[in-house]
Formats: sequence, C-alpha cells, structure tokens
Amino acid sequence: MQLIDGKQTSAQIKAEIAQEAAQFMAEKGRAPHLVAVLVGHDGGSETYVANKVKACEACGFRSTVIRREDDVTQDELLSLIDSLNKDPEVDGFIVQLPLPAHIDEQIVTEAILPDKDVDGFHPVNVGLQSIGLPCFHSATPAGIVELLKRYGIKTAGKHCVIIGRSNIVGKPLASLMLQKGVDATVTVCHSRTENLPEITRQADILVAALGRPGFVTADMVKEGATVIDVGTTRIPDASRKSGFRLSGDVDFDAVAPKCSFITPVPGGVGPMTIAMLMRNTMLAAQRHSK
Repeated sequence: MQLIDGKQTSAQIKAEIAQEAAQFMAEKGRAPHLVAVLVGHDGGSETYVANKVKACEACGFRSTVIRREDDVTQDELLSLIDSLNKDPEVDGFIVQLPLPAHIDEQIVTEAILPDKDVDGFHPVNVGLQSIGLPCFHSATPAGIVELLKRYGIKTAGKHCVIIGRSNIVGKPLASLMLQKGVDATVTVCHSRTENLPEITRQADILVAALGRPGFVTADMVKEGATVIDVGTTRIPDASRKSGFRLSGDVDFDAVAPKCSFITPVPGGVGPMTIAMLMRNTMLAAQRHSK
C-alpha cells in the first residue's frame, strides 16, 4: 500500500507555479491577483481562505480577502461581484461557500464572469469542461486527476467509481475522468443507488465524496484498488487544541491494507484543491494579460 501525499505534491505544484508567476511579473510588471470574498464567520471557510492566502504567498501572487457580515443582502453581494468583474487589477476571484441561507448560491455563482471564475463553478466553465474545451476546471476534481497522473496510476480503460454526485466534486470529476487522455470508464453512485457495495467492489479507482465519515468500509473495496477520499468532516475531539479532528469518508485503518494506493485525511485531496485554484489563477492572469 502506498500513501498518496497531497501535501508534498501540492508543494511541488506551487513551486512550479511560482516560477511561472516570477516570469509573468518580469514580463508584465505585476503579480497575478486572486480575491476571496468571505461572508460571515464559518470556521471551515475561515481556515480555507487563510490557506488560500498562504498559498498565494508561496506562489508569488497578490491576494486580497474581502469580508462581509452574515447580514449582507444578496443585492449588496451581487454589486460587489459586479465591481470585481469590472476591476482590471483582479485576475480571478472566489466567493467562499457556504453562504448564509438568505442568499441564493446559484445566482451568486452565475454572477461571476466565467473568465474570472477560478473555482470553475460557473455553468459556462462546467459546460466547456463537459465537451473537453479549455476552461477553468473545478479545483477538487482537477486535483484528484493530477494526483493520479503524478503517481503514475493508470486510468485508461480502468473502472472509476465515484460515490457522490455534487456539482463541486462528483459530477465534474465524472466528466474529467471520461476525457480523452484520462479515458476511464466511470460509474457515479449516490444516495439512491442500489447494491452499492457490489458496485464499489468493481472499482479500480474508488472516489468517496459524500461527506459521511467512515462510510466506505473494507468489504466495499476490492484488493489492489486505488482509493481517493474527498471527505473532510469535523468531528469533535477534546484531545485536540482545535477541539476537533478531520475525518474522511473512508474507514482508513480497515481499508488501507487492501489498497495499492490511498489518500489520507488530512493531507490528501485537500492541499491539491488549493494548488489547482492557484493554477487556475495563474491561467486567468495569463489570459487577461493577452
């Protein structure tokens, strides 16, 4: 069993991006600029945005965090998005999800200019990806495909089973795994799937992205499979300074002995998501400078 180290791989990718950013700076006289909009004080979102700021520093990017309180109206948020769309100094921006209940996330996502949508959530980017045209790929699925490539895990003709059909991971990952050059055979399972263990046992590559800690057990995995765990659920843990620990969707201790490759939580897919966001930002800066 080999552990897939997302932390180390993402550090490598950020070092590669930093070289591109230095060249961009030399040619254009400015650094790529990423803006994060943070509404309210959700703990997970705060951590995630702080990690993005750190990653920007590592890549030599300029980063800005714009904060709004929980009671910001949808119109105020849309007006802020409009100003970021029009700002020539901003290459890409993200509005950190989740948003407060009174704000429609879909309307917010669609208000972001596809050219600045470095999260890759806009329907235009999703559509371009589905037909294999250049676009911003959703960061978590792109990070998973990048890990498989860098670890030399064969995907062509292999059966990839994805548990979870979210717009952020499950669906875009299915579309990426089907692309020419990746060439996997893809099955997407979800809460209404019957005979789930029977299907997951057929997977050469099993991706768990459903947000239920420890859901994937040893009897659901075939010998020698590659297992990618996208889950990051905060479990209360009094022994930790933070008061919680992160748990994946896979029962790691039971499943790992059966795998040829497996990602840990934390330190697997999570760091790759941020690395891919940096890659999208670099791409956005290069596009805008043209």
